[in-house]
Amino acid sequence: MTRSIRSLARLASSTIPNPSRQIHTIIRPAASTTTTTTTIASSSSTSTQSRSNILIGPFGHTKRGIHSTIPRQHGEVTRPAPGTGIKITFQDSKGNDVKTIEGNEGDDLLSLAHEYDVDLEGACEGSVACSTCHVIISPEHYDLLPEPDDEENDMLDLAFGLEDTSRLGCQVKLSKELDGMVAKLPSATRNMYVDGAKARTH
Repeated sequence: MTRSIRSLARLASSTIPNPSRQIHTIIRPAASTTTTTTTIASSSSTSTQSRSNILIGPFGHTKRGIHSTIPRQHGEVTRPAPGTGIKITFQDSKGNDVKTIEGNEGDDLLSLAHEYDVDLEGACEGSVACSTCHVIISPEHYDLLPEPDDEENDMLDLAFGLEDTSRLGCQVKLSKELDGMVAKLPSATRNMYVDGAKARTH
């Protein structure tokens, strides 16, 4: 009789679920859900931070250049002492002298024109992306200059009033052999870089 009661008790204990075990099973998914949520939030935070870095960049710059040619910086020129520099005369389109200036070896005509307030535009700031610094060089000095490269020739093809001795002022560097050179301004310039095909008169 006693053995039968024990057998029945053993059978009952094996079929009735253990309350503590059931509670433990319920808690574990909850913990797992919490962990998963935390991981997702962390990933989202990391993703947001990465996007922020891409947009802003390490130095806070967001603007990108749109030109394939890197602008060539034309810094301020230093005026030589009077009578010691290389003399260049700028003329208007009719051949009248506008101003005679002096520069140093290596100075370019565009920078010198700006330094001495000569009306030579240079809209692209010397990046060889326009023809607004187009000048016509005196024939005897033109042949002393290095040949224009393909970029310059492409821009000269767009220049208004192109002549055989035309060059871009930003690409003409002074040397001692160019002393006395004349740079004539064309009657107008065509600024494809900024305003399409409109011509600007001098």
